[in-house]
Amino acid sequence: MNFKNIVMGIAIMILTISVVVQGVSIFYDQPEQGYFCSDGVRVPLSEKGDIVCPEICVELYEIQNGGCVLNECGSGCGPDGVSTFSKLSQCEIALTGKNCYDVYDNVMESYSRNVFMISLPVGILIIAAGALIFGLETVGAGLMAGGVGVILWGVMGFWRFADEWLKFILSLVGLVALIWLAYYFNKRFEKKGGKKRAVRKLKKKRRK
Repeated sequence: MNFKNIVMGIAIMILTISVVVQGVSIFYDQPEQGYFCSDGVRVPLSEKGDIVCPEICVELYEIQNGGCVLNECGSGCGPDGVSTFSKLSQCEIALTGKNCYDVYDNVMESYSRNVFMISLPVGILIIAAGALIFGLETVGAGLMAGGVGVILWGVMGFWRFADEWLKFILSLVGLVALIWLAYYFNKRFEKKGGKKRAVRKLKKKRRK
């Protein structure tokens, strides 16, 4: 491969990863922390240190009588994340007594696992397409590297939630896959290089 082909292969790899990542994000939204937890609002203080709230209506949800009630003209200080909230979902989580960050982590674990389960077969299919379908070395190498990148993207998102034994298996599978890719490419390039050399020799003989 010359320098131009290497640059083209890297570009194909980056765009392959980008297409998959953006495609997944379009059809499968990542949970936002703000849906579960309120950051609260910084309350302005007077010179004496007293709380001063602007004389404006702020729409928020309040915990009243064991339920969440919408107050269309709440305190100008805004939600405090304890008894008043900007979103109904935040208020409902507070009513359960659960820590909103724990709830968010549980949802993110499920999301990351699902993304991994999506990225793994997609990455394998891209690698297979680059290895078996596309004969052009630049395209094949770029797609295969992009497939590996897609799998790594899914693995890294799920990594912090995975158990130690699962991390070991994922690392082992990744190592085996990389060794196989290196072996496959060396064989493929050797065959193509041998064919090119044979063609050159044949042309030289004909000229003579």
